[in-house]
Amino acid sequence: MTQRRQTPTARLRRLAMELRQLRERSGLSREQVADATEINRATLYRIEMAQAKPQVRTLRALLNVYGVPEDHQNDLIAILKLAKEEHWLRVASENLPDQYATYIGFEREAAGVLNYESSFVPGLLQTEAYARTAIPAGAPELPAAEVESRVAARMARQAKRDPLPTIEAIIDEAVLCRRVGSPEIMREQLQRLLNESEQSHVTLQVIPFGVGVHPGMHGSFVILRFAQDVHDVIYIEASTTDLFLDSEKDIRRYNLMFKHLQAIAATPDESRDLLARALADVN
Repeated sequence: MTQRRQTPTARLRRLAMELRQLRERSGLSREQVADATEINRATLYRIEMAQAKPQVRTLRALLNVYGVPEDHQNDLIAILKLAKEEHWLRVASENLPDQYATYIGFEREAAGVLNYESSFVPGLLQTEAYARTAIPAGAPELPAAEVESRVAARMARQAKRDPLPTIEAIIDEAVLCRRVGSPEIMREQLQRLLNESEQSHVTLQVIPFGVGVHPGMHGSFVILRFAQDVHDVIYIEASTTDLFLDSEKDIRRYNLMFKHLQAIAATPDESRDLLARALADVN
């Protein structure tokens, strides 16, 4: 019987992503790295695709070629040693790089982003003014400098890339009705949503109040989908930590939930009508 290939953990994916980015920033091809380290090119490819877990000495050899400082090498080796642990990865939220680096890296490499939001506009579709109001509202203890750093990070996530990821966004109607900032900020944000909903790579749906109670009321989540037969990652942002789920059970459960939310939501055309009415009602 053929053994089923194990789903790579979020930690192993994070490590693979960082190794790929370190090599690219070094300006080295896989062939050049293979010559410098005597690591087989096929093995290097599998490591960078999270299809193989490197040994510590292999990882150290790669990091030395990339000129990675020792303290960062130790951080990555710690991730490697924990990579066998399945199902979740928590990221500390004490500062911006730690909180967002993993998610931003996953999102940048994702071929598709499926996002359900119950309270706020999805980050990829937020205006700068909306983000600057929403971020401190959700974390009032943040100093002004950190708020600006998070706003800058959110805007950087929206930078165009080739190919564009597909974005399937579902929002509760409450997102349209709850004012975030001034009427001007809300008008700009709702107009942005209308404009984005016309883009070929964006599908935007609204769940009307008339639907009543639905599974999405338990909280927002993001499903990140990747090319090259790499399994999904589920991302849940909480007030004190970020949570990544990648067990087959969780991937199946959240994909089913997203399909259910798509089915009960208004169609994209109906959703644009709801957006237009919400925009007209802002005063």
